Amino acid sequence: MRIAVYGSGAVGGYFGGRLAQSGADVVFIARGEHLAAIRAQGLRLTSTKGDATIAPAEATSDPAGAGPVDLVLVGVKAWQVPEAARAMQPLIGSGTMVLPLQNGIEAPRQLGEVIGPAHVLGGYCRLLAHVAGPGHIRHIGGEPFVGYGEMDGRASDRMRALGAAFARAPGLASAPEPDIRAAMWTKFMFIAATSAVGALTDTTFGQMRSRPDTRRLLEAALTEAFEVALADGVGLPPDSVPATLAFVDTLPEEGTTSMHRDIAAGRPSELEAQAGAVVRLGERLGVAVPTHRRAYETLSPRERDARAATLLYPPTAAGGRP
Repeated sequence: MRIAVYGSGAVGGYFGGRLAQSGADVVFIARGEHLAAIRAQGLRLTSTKGDATIAPAEATSDPAGAGPVDLVLVGVKAWQVPEAARAMQPLIGSGTMVLPLQNGIEAPRQLGEVIGPAHVLGGYCRLLAHVAGPGHIRHIGGEPFVGYGEMDGRASDRMRALGAAFARAPGLASAPEPDIRAAMWTKFMFIAATSAVGALTDTTFGQMRSRPDTRRLLEAALTEAFEVALADGVGLPPDSVPATLAFVDTLPEEGTTSMHRDIAAGRPSELEAQAGAVVRLGERLGVAVPTHRRAYETLSPRERDARAATLLYPPTAAGGRP
């Protein structure tokens, strides 16, 4: 299977690196120092699931020189997906699968509007990792996982082929999802709520869950997202909110979300794709979402400043600045 990783930062770099480690034919789309390091030294993975270096590693900044491919793993930030959809078109052949792994629920629609919905799968991942330096991805904890599925819920030959490719890769688990919308919303509930509360109150997972005031905010944010999902026809289990709270209780004490870290560092974040998405859907569906609205309206000025600053440093396929 020929695989392109569009966005070779923490998510794309880790999962693409593990697929390459298994013998898959992988090309990493990246730019700047990250691209130069991968070309010169390979892609280095430091992980609690085992270290690895993919060397030599095929890497390029030009999708036209890499495609078409059988599978595109989309690892850019959620706010970069529309731009990525346009840029990845040379990678798309008649049978290409496109698997988005963003912290959001809008990527399948955004990709489908550009490259055609028949190519696009639903997907999500769980991974605590970051780019430790050019060409170096550090996984710091948790079980790396990829969930995937056809948007209409059907079983298909390409789902079986994708499952076989992930099954051969070390250092990760994967599963086909019979209801990928519900699976994506389960992840989205968690990430949108913890990102909103964490960034709004500048708290870690440990602080957020142990302080009565922030725990109440977290439960309120989860409940709002749950009610929006139900109003949108998503079949979430009735115990989704307490189950997600129980999951937060297992996370590393000092852990934070990528949106929280980006906002704290003055970088563009996934605020629009997370709290913003809950607010927009809530308005459309008639569901009140005061906690997400508070986070969105409070953090939006910082987000606008960060976006304005990046006009001098356009986002790259590696998920950072060149």
